[in-house]
Amino acid sequence: MPSPQLLLESDAGVLTLTLNRPDKLNAIDNELAEALLEALNAAAIDPSVRAIRLRGSGRAFCAGRDVGAAPTDKDLELVQAVSRAIVTHPRPVIAAVHGWTVGAGFEWMMNADIVYAAVDARFKLPEASLGVFVTGGLVATLPSAIGPMRAKALMLLGETFGAAQALDWGLVYRSVPADELNAVSLAAARRIADLKPEVATEFKRVLNQIGLDQFDRAIEEESRVQRMLGRDDVGR
Repeated sequence: MPSPQLLLESDAGVLTLTLNRPDKLNAIDNELAEALLEALNAAAIDPSVRAIRLRGSGRAFCAGRDVGAAPTDKDLELVQAVSRAIVTHPRPVIAAVHGWTVGAGFEWMMNADIVYAAVDARFKLPEASLGVFVTGGLVATLPSAIGPMRAKALMLLGETFGAAQALDWGLVYRSVPADELNAVSLAAARRIADLKPEVATEFKRVLNQIGLDQFDRAIEEESRVQRMLGRDDVGR
């Protein structure tokens, strides 16, 4: 059965996937991650889908993992599986982000092929201060986008920054007024959907193959370190 935590809408070859836990700022729990993974996998074999748009409902794109419960191996596996599904998806994925885009939400944004950000978007990677490691292949995607020094600073310092810095550093493609984000991102997705599917697929595949050649290794190493840091004996 479809989950109420993920809204699906099809329009002229564009599948829009909306994270729908607005009361939790779309924080990720297992139900949301499983629903998103299922939708991405189904879209990968659906010839009617030629572009995907990922966004959030309410006041935020995604506030990261729901910290209402201690993280488990299943949480880690699902977050990593969604990241793999976005990066390896045969169709281009556009992320439209607004409000808080934090932690795993930021990581999923970085897995997308093109990112549009509302001017009110706020970004943060708090993992180091929480004693956990990043996920989503971020150790590959973030240095690829902004270089190792800036990537280390964002991960270790955990400072909040806005859409202007994200645009200046190349983390997003365009920054637009909040009330234009939906229309602008949908128009871009429709332009991609109008391309020959095999053309869009091959552009994405080859660019990722060359630019993110360490992505699989990044996922594996992140998962290993995440589990290691979660052990009770670490630091004793």
